[in-house]
Amino acid sequence: MDVSRKFILAGAAFLILGTALGIHMAATGHHEMAPAHAHINLLGFTLMTVFGLVYRNYPAMKQSVMAEVHFWLHLLGSAVMLAMLYTLTAGMIGEDQMVPLAPISELTIFVGVLIFSWNLIRNGK
Repeated sequence: MDVSRKFILAGAAFLILGTALGIHMAATGHHEMAPAHAHINLLGFTLMTVFGLVYRNYPAMKQSVMAEVHFWLHLLGSAVMLAMLYTLTAGMIGEDQMVPLAPISELTIFVGVLIFSWNLIRNGK
């Protein structure tokens, strides 16, 4: 499957998850998970969709192996970090229990962003 389509489909999946969490918070009146909700929508839906659209608009970028590496780094890093943030804001774990997974997932996302940026510089023509 084309990497731009993968990014956009993953973004849609995160949109469903973020919207469902938002509806749950509104229905229950419990907004403790607002940071998780915001991050699911930003890292999951917004960034994944923007990345997908950039790859679609710059075909040379998606031909590079960097595009596939970027997709998996962002997807896996975001999934782990967002799951940890959800469990933290839901009161299931404490901040001390987020180490070392949360910092590793954040670094994974950052490495993916660096790869995306390098790919854009080299192939975004």
